[in-house]
Amino acid sequence: MGVTPCESRRRSTYSPNCTSQTLMPQTITHQFDAAGFDAFVESRNEPSWLTDLRREAWDHADAMAWPDRRHEEWIRTDNRIFQLKKYGLPAVTSPDVAPKPQMKEGVELGGSIETADSFTVSESLDPELAAKGVIFGDLSRLSEEHEILIREHLFTAFDPDYDKFAALHAAFFSGGQFLYVPRGVVIERPLHIGSMLSDGGTDTTHTLIVLDEGAQATVLHESNGVTADAGGLHIGAVELIQKAGSNLRYVNLQEWGHKTYHFAHQKAIIGRDANLQWTIAAMGSGLSKVNQSVDMVGPGADSQVNGVMFTEGRQHLAYHTQQYHRAPSCHSDFLYKAAQQDKSRTVWRGMIKVDKDAQKTDGYQRNDNLVLSQTSRADSIPGLEIEADDVRCTHGSTTSKVDEEQIFYAQCRGFTRKEATRMIVIGFFQQIFDRITIDSVRDALSDAIARQVREYE
Repeated sequence: MGVTPCESRRRSTYSPNCTSQTLMPQTITHQFDAAGFDAFVESRNEPSWLTDLRREAWDHADAMAWPDRRHEEWIRTDNRIFQLKKYGLPAVTSPDVAPKPQMKEGVELGGSIETADSFTVSESLDPELAAKGVIFGDLSRLSEEHEILIREHLFTAFDPDYDKFAALHAAFFSGGQFLYVPRGVVIERPLHIGSMLSDGGTDTTHTLIVLDEGAQATVLHESNGVTADAGGLHIGAVELIQKAGSNLRYVNLQEWGHKTYHFAHQKAIIGRDANLQWTIAAMGSGLSKVNQSVDMVGPGADSQVNGVMFTEGRQHLAYHTQQYHRAPSCHSDFLYKAAQQDKSRTVWRGMIKVDKDAQKTDGYQRNDNLVLSQTSRADSIPGLEIEADDVRCTHGSTTSKVDEEQIFYAQCRGFTRKEATRMIVIGFFQQIFDRITIDSVRDALSDAIARQVREYE
């Protein structure tokens, strides 16, 4: 049986629709201050336990200072020009923003959630999956219907006190998504999440995915701006929680507008003999600061993290990653590839961390960069922090330019310089593409990169 559009709807004081129309600019009515927080909480129809979590997070956020530029985590990312007061709170009515799905083309889905400016516009779930106990929908709505389940897992991977951005997210998250797959249930068809951001809009979505023992699922999550040069603010979080023997494929494509600020905390907790394949593609935003961590907490846990970054103009994308081995006999495989054009810059700071009890650890970490202009820059800082004595951990990093001999070779066979450069860049990312088993995802990433490659002398 196919997906029933809008099978489940958000039951709150808001009234979403399931259509998309012409974009209207967001009007700022409330800001990220005490008055704005009170108005935000009042406007929501949520259980008291969730409101209490928000109030605690706001108190902490209000007391926190902004990240210090002298701190190692921020020394390569200058956020001094960012001004929170320029952005309003997430939308409280349904914005008329058309979705831009890329990864679900030609894919038969098991369910879908669409948000715009953090407002849940539509939800759907195959009735057959619902009958098996699968839960997939708006996080705020479901926090009342499935209080015990969500309360047990919410903020168990994500730390609201990590920094001021994390605390602000915990206080103001809106339009989030929740997926729960019961024990032993296998979801054959991918689930899709689409997050749109209007020009000047705000997105604070929180994604919580929980797979019980032996469960399997694939989630395609894409975040888009209305235009390539659109502005806005995203302060988000992702929590992936896997119980023993579960299997999750999670793909996240980020193409916010190039004037958008993107701050996110993303973390996975993997139990015994569970498997995670996590693929990220970062093409958008003007400034990104993302913390991504995979914690292997059960023996035999296995994670594969794949990353693609492609920057142009004056984009600045900073990704700080961690492979945290907390239990013995776990395996982690990490590969990030980045290409930089114009005056753009990428920063990758990675760490393999191994606890003293995590013997028999097998960890691999690699970051490759392809610099496409004289004025772009790539910072690559791999690291190891190992307390166990029976491990195999390796890391590496490379930075290079397009090989002129390869371009000459292609031109001799009739290709233009631009065509040759595009082939070389696509080939550079091919190792990541080869790891992706979903055709629509592989094609979407390849097309996104090909659109951005330009000719350089």
